[in-house]
Amino acid sequence: MLAFQKKILLTHRYIACYTTVAQANNVFSQKEESMFRALLMVIPCMYLCLVGFLGVSFSEELYIFAGAASKPPTEEAAKVFEKKTGTKVNLTFGGSGFVLSQMTLAKKGDIYFPGSSDYMEIAKKKGLVFPETEKYVVYLVPAINVQKGNPKGIKSLKDLTQPGLRVAIANPDGVCVGLYAVEIIEKNLKADEKAALKKNLVNYTESCEKTATAISLKAADAVIGWRVFQYWDPQRIQTIPLKKEEIPRIGYIPIAISKFTSNRGLAQRFIDFILSEEGRVIFKKYQYFMTPEEAFSWIGEKKPVGGEYTVPAEWIAK
Repeated sequence: MLAFQKKILLTHRYIACYTTVAQANNVFSQKEESMFRALLMVIPCMYLCLVGFLGVSFSEELYIFAGAASKPPTEEAAKVFEKKTGTKVNLTFGGSGFVLSQMTLAKKGDIYFPGSSDYMEIAKKKGLVFPETEKYVVYLVPAINVQKGNPKGIKSLKDLTQPGLRVAIANPDGVCVGLYAVEIIEKNLKADEKAALKKNLVNYTESCEKTATAISLKAADAVIGWRVFQYWDPQRIQTIPLKKEEIPRIGYIPIAISKFTSNRGLAQRFIDFILSEEGRVIFKKYQYFMTPEEAFSWIGEKKPVGGEYTVPAEWIAK
């Protein structure tokens, strides 16, 4: 559609130039001049009709496949970018592994924006992104999220093993926060404690967004999620920090241009906007950590940043 727009505008420009030259050289008859002047009036009307009456859009478009760990600020940033540039931003959210599969199967997409380093590493290994375009946007710390007011009195990871508690984690086979949850459980709980926690699992959620929503809708008493979930829905979600020794690493949200892009320049422009002060302010509003040092300060200890974790087979849903 953008190419069609350009043809309309180029045709208008060509006729305008030709008319000017012809008039200067007196090669027009009165009838011919009237005809060309009519065309100069009709072409802009055609353009406006296509846009206004038929709903045809000639704007450039971006397709972004994003992990839901950045959903609220990314949606807001996309709207600002659309307003600034006239570019239509199409967002597909979900588990980072799941949206990577969607992008791969569709062979379409300008930007991959997963919720953690784990899935960006997979994308790079599979040659699905331009590795030189990767940037780190914000940093995430895993935590326990409970209903506002903490009605179950949950204070620690081991409290999630209490009989009768309803616990949810994201699907570790495709969702970044679920992968981190399994890593934390495996690192910190004994075999009997893991078994007790598994008995309390009521659900594997499909994305970060749905993990947070499990608390908002009281479908679970607790989830192992991101500390930032509290700021997505502060009226219904409360964060209980993990002990600093229980956190194996912090996450970051990377962004890179997809190998399937049809407009690499425009994709880079969106990334530049996300990393600009205007873009960063949006993420700050939702209380994301902008530097590793901010995350370390909240934890009370320096931790490894990013990396990869292989989920044990026993945690993969059959």
